[in-house]
Amino acid sequence: MTGPDVQARPWRRPLRGRDPDERHRTATPLELLFDLSFVVAVASAAAELHHGIAEDHVGSSVLRYLMVFFAIWWAWMNFTWFASAYDTDDVPYRLLTLAQIAGVLVLAAGVHDAFAGKDFTLVTAGYVVMRVPLVLQWLRAARDDPGRRPVGLRYAAGVALVQIGWVLRLALPETLGFVAFFVLVVAELAVPLWAERVGGRTMLWHAEHIAERYGLFTLIVLGESILAATTAVQEGVAEGVSAALLGVAAAGLLLVFGLWWLYFCRPAGDALRESPDASFLWGYGHYLVFASMAALGAGLEVAVDTVRHVGHVGDVVAALAVCIPVAVALLVVGALQTRLDPRHPRAVRFTVGAVLVVGAGLLAAVLPLAASLLLAGLVLAGLVAAEVTEEHRAAVRADRTG
Repeated sequence: MTGPDVQARPWRRPLRGRDPDERHRTATPLELLFDLSFVVAVASAAAELHHGIAEDHVGSSVLRYLMVFFAIWWAWMNFTWFASAYDTDDVPYRLLTLAQIAGVLVLAAGVHDAFAGKDFTLVTAGYVVMRVPLVLQWLRAARDDPGRRPVGLRYAAGVALVQIGWVLRLALPETLGFVAFFVLVVAELAVPLWAERVGGRTMLWHAEHIAERYGLFTLIVLGESILAATTAVQEGVAEGVSAALLGVAAAGLLLVFGLWWLYFCRPAGDALRESPDASFLWGYGHYLVFASMAALGAGLEVAVDTVRHVGHVGDVVAALAVCIPVAVALLVVGALQTRLDPRHPRAVRFTVGAVLVVGAGLLAAVLPLAASLLLAGLVLAGLVAAEVTEEHRAAVRADRTG
């Protein structure tokens, strides 16, 4: 029996767009469940990267990791921006999201084959399963939102055509298939730019909601790094605690916490609202942010393997497996934050920090591996201290002028 205060959920609502100025807009439980499904895919990609580097297959493993991670990131990003604009939370919307979650799991199941045998069949199948529901969502939006119908139809057509290309790519010889991969990546990235060029732009996304969604996924990839490092340390502790192992663990904690602090030091919501033209660059740039932060966990596992003498790479390679992802994250986060808010430029400071982090990794040629990683952690601690000092000075100036 339904109580008087319980409202029946309509099975279908028109997709006419959310209010971009809606107050108190936050991530929904369905969006959180969607993000949770990506944990498996991110963990699978990072685990394969770890094994590839540890076995001294650095170049090929990094390349395949970046290829697989593109599928993970792009499917997540497209869902996120569409949901920010058109999430009606009706029954068809939920069922189509469920289909996308199923696609994530299929993709995750194919990650090992993509790394081990260069077989991207399951990864491609999972990716297409994630993308087809988005085509249907855009067709719904085109039907229900007449003012933005041209944009919706362009999105639906563009995404559908590229999915046909991904399927056809599987029949190509290895070399042609490799080239076709990057052609299709460019096509995927171009679809939003092409679709938004017609009238009735879908600038319905909610700035604070988008910033929160990206922040949540950042926490997911950082969480994967913590989990990977913890698992590796647990395996090492079973054989006996050593100063080198404790040093790598401490360095990993400093690096993860430092990246977290620096990423969230300035909320992006207000800046995105003030600079909507920067949204494409900000959204696309997070591919490198997410991929590098997830790769940090793989690098920490390689470092643990090296100090346990079970890896097949030297100290410098192991150190750079940690330091290069951190440096990439610093470079991109600094550039994106500066682009959104030129009043607080961080690009130069973060670039200097990235150079020092890589330099600390190279010092593993003459220092113990744990010591070089601790130096990299101290570089991030210095950047955090600079941010805290700058915020304090800004607050003092505001109090004096206020």
